[in-house]
Amino acid sequence: MNIKSSKELVDKALKEIKTLEPREVKELEKKNQCTLIDIRDIRELWREGTIKGALHIPRGMLEFWMDPLSQYYNPSKFSDEKKLILFCAAGMRSALATKTLKDMGYENIAHVNGGFGSLANEGFQVVTKEKK
Repeated sequence: MNIKSSKELVDKALKEIKTLEPREVKELEKKNQCTLIDIRDIRELWREGTIKGALHIPRGMLEFWMDPLSQYYNPSKFSDEKKLILFCAAGMRSALATKTLKDMGYENIAHVNGGFGSLANEGFQVVTKEKK
């Protein structure tokens, strides 16, 4: 059996997607040209918070929430004009998720190098996520 490692999958994805540095994301946000999407698990958001204004689309539901033919699709959450920028904790899950969206046909997409921590370090406002 020839199983590829998660590192191999991430490395392959990184060759096919756009990676933005946190400062680049900050510039896009200042110009209202992007929508941030936090794909981390809800327990991570409860523990560490999230970036103010970011949409939460859990990684496990991403394909369904982003599929126009799915019952979970909600186009009011994002627009075609804005770049969709995905982030996770460190940048590996978001690389895979961005590659998946690219495979689905999304073009104006990217992910953040360094994930949530790098955004927080760049000065993005972190807000708490309350349990409901």
